[in-house]
Amino acid sequence: MSRWLSKHALHIYGVLAFAYIFTPIAYVMVFSFNQPARSNLTWRGFTLENWTNPCGAPEVCSALGNSLKIGLASTLIATVLGTMVAFALARYRFRGRTPTNLLIFLPMATPEVVLAASLLTLFLNLRVPLGTATIVIAHVMFSISFVVVAVKARIASLDPRLEQAAQDLYANEFETFRRITLPLVAPGIAGAALLAFSLSFDDFIITNFVSGDVNTFPKFVYVSAQRGIPADAYVIGSAMFLLAMGLVLAAELFRWRRSRRL
Repeated sequence: MSRWLSKHALHIYGVLAFAYIFTPIAYVMVFSFNQPARSNLTWRGFTLENWTNPCGAPEVCSALGNSLKIGLASTLIATVLGTMVAFALARYRFRGRTPTNLLIFLPMATPEVVLAASLLTLFLNLRVPLGTATIVIAHVMFSISFVVVAVKARIASLDPRLEQAAQDLYANEFETFRRITLPLVAPGIAGAALLAFSLSFDDFIITNFVSGDVNTFPKFVYVSAQRGIPADAYVIGSAMFLLAMGLVLAAELFRWRRSRRL
């Protein structure tokens, strides 16, 4: 028995780790089919009504729409700015490069409640009205660090001989970047953008400080938790998880088919 355990210890650990991770997700998906009531804490029976009308709970879909709009806006801005910063740090030598590398990690290392309180103080001192704009600014601030780190790692893995070969074939700097560098870095940029969107969509602490009267999906779930999260929120959460899994599987399938063709 001990020999069998030692041989399969890694597999057992993997199964337990995945069970630990996916148990809450399974709970959410199961209770998304629960019969609706004022609270969704006990099982009352199976129904598809929640999936046919996911906007049944008041403000759930408006909060979801706000989260999607804020997430897309902050992701676009953070991805563009973070990619440019990553190229600057990875390809160029300039005064202040080392301090800039250190400053990039500060939003990642600082507790969210500290960032939230600092941003709220800044907005109040500047008399900036709290709302969608302040949420986007805050999300860009903490997302850009993750974008820089992800894209910079991708740039560091590139083979510089490919760009040199393109220039030897009389391609200028713009053509080399458009035809060689950008396609090679694109997977890293796409991964960074997905990470930035997930961080923005999921954020509650910073959003709660700087949002004012704007309601987002995490805020809706937090407020609803006091009286029992409605099944509609479970439906939206399950749909987002299935969509993310579908994107990951599609990307892996595309990569597998491409590797087979090559």
